[in-house]
Amino acid sequence: MKVDLFDFELPKRFIADRPASPRDSARLLDLTGDGFADRIVRDLPELLQPGDLLIGNNTKVIPARLDGLRGDVRIEVTLHMRTADNKWLAFAKPGKRLKEGSRIVFADDFYAEVTEKRDGGEIRLRFNCGGAELFQYLEKYGRMPLPPYIQRDKDDAQNASDREDYQTIFARHEGAVAAPTAGLHFTGRLFQALEKRGVMFDTVTLHVGAGTFLPVKADDTDEHKMHAEWGTVSAETVAKIEATRRAGGRIVAIGTTSLRLLESAATAPDIIKPLTGETDIFITPGYQFKIVDLLLTNFHLPRSTLFMLISAFAGLERMHAAYEHAKQQNYRFYSYGDACLLKRINAE
Repeated sequence: MKVDLFDFELPKRFIADRPASPRDSARLLDLTGDGFADRIVRDLPELLQPGDLLIGNNTKVIPARLDGLRGDVRIEVTLHMRTADNKWLAFAKPGKRLKEGSRIVFADDFYAEVTEKRDGGEIRLRFNCGGAELFQYLEKYGRMPLPPYIQRDKDDAQNASDREDYQTIFARHEGAVAAPTAGLHFTGRLFQALEKRGVMFDTVTLHVGAGTFLPVKADDTDEHKMHAEWGTVSAETVAKIEATRRAGGRIVAIGTTSLRLLESAATAPDIIKPLTGETDIFITPGYQFKIVDLLLTNFHLPRSTLFMLISAFAGLERMHAAYEHAKQQNYRFYSYGDACLLKRINAE
């Protein structure tokens, strides 16, 4: 499909640079009916049914952006996928002068060697430490890898708040370099209301990579290559999904990351198996969804794989119309923005 089909205008004034406070006060565009209903996230329990199963992504965002030196040249590195205990794929700026064997120094006792150069400024790094020690160094020297449309000065005192704001309250497993942003809207109060409603909750893990939210640069979707991400769907989660299906409940994905992983683990309609490993699933209109019935998601970038995914899920024309409505009603877009609730095409 032509990527131009997924383009739309979005003036900068709609882009949120701070989250709603409290989190569940963000606006929610309800698209589960025939029209558009303007609500807030706190209304979610009444939009779901007893016996529905919410599935979130429990990945934890790490401070994956590092400032270093190669000689006297400043290098900004953004890690995006762990490949071994002390090895990561990363994007480097500027990356043209880097060569295999180049050392990037982040601190006197913390550095990495470039072991491979790839296209588009991507490199493979081998750090001088690994495991828990590496994560400790990232906590000490790294910055939260906010998307490029959220601008921060490196010495901005408010950067400290991003360490909490850009993290879901159910984050558990370190490894993501971008937040599963639909999960940012949840609060303890909202979970209590959902439980009272009879809605169940479970999690999967997909370590979101930096390439997830980027616009597609190719002219045709067939020419776009997705970056792989590591994830796991446990046998226990599979059992809960199967039990929910048998009881007539619906599967509700919190965010596109949860949806992509669940669909990667699906082998046929309503059939899902445990999964541990990489996924590079790329969902565009025409894809037949196998597991997820409803999707809670934020508002996405034009020409992005995520807008393509939601167009496949709820219909391209409907999503263009919904985004126009959102702009007319001054919804806030992107990672710190508002949310919408979508129903799968042809879902009962």
